[in-house]
Amino acid sequence: MEPISIILAALVAGAAKAAGDAAPDAYQGLKALIKRKFAGEPKAEMILEEHETDPEIYEAPLKKKLVESGADKDQEIIKAAQKLLKEEKPEESAAGKFSISVARDIKGIVGDISGGNIDQNIS
Repeated sequence: MEPISIILAALVAGAAKAAGDAAPDAYQGLKALIKRKFAGEPKAEMILEEHETDPEIYEAPLKKKLVESGADKDQEIIKAAQKLLKEEKPEESAAGKFSISVARDIKGIVGDISGGNIDQNIS
């Protein structure tokens, strides 16, 4: 799964949980990291907030803002998203659904960002 997809999946999972009761700490932490990335961009911050209540409508604009800000390359954000998904969807996480697969020569992935599940398919 691509980092941007992991971040979006985590935000959706966290928002769904927040709708039922108090938002989990992992969700609030992920949102805080993203807000820090969006600092000085009120439109991006508004899209993040609106995504919580209507993920289908705001997914495309949020994805665009996440990529523009470099959030999809931020190791701290990716790790926070993976942590949230492990908490909210443990069965899928255990099955490796949220691991990152590298299909091209990528510079910048350092360390163990997916709990030991980095697949490299370099062609």
